[in-house]
Amino acid sequence: MLLGKAAIGFKGTIKAVDASSCAAHGLSPAEIERRLAEMGFTIGSTVEIRHEGFWRRDPIAVKVNDTTIALRRRVANAIHVCPLQQNEPDCHKT
Repeated sequence: MLLGKAAIGFKGTIKAVDASSCAAHGLSPAEIERRLAEMGFTIGSTVEIRHEGFWRRDPIAVKVNDTTIALRRRVANAIHVCPLQQNEPDCHKT
């Protein structure tokens, strides 16, 4: 599941960060991934969507570990997550 597709209240764990299909104002996928990593969006981190904007539900406020960060949904679509309460075998493989 992509973090950018999740709704308010979603809680999960980051399984991968892949910006190869993410367009963000001319930044390369590698640069987007680097910036996300610097903000704490790394494999195994816990995330929670706390708030979303009124206009097209964008941006979203994401709590990653103990920090809340605002992200555009198109950038959040580079973050692959697994819901915490879900027990699907594919979600827990590393």
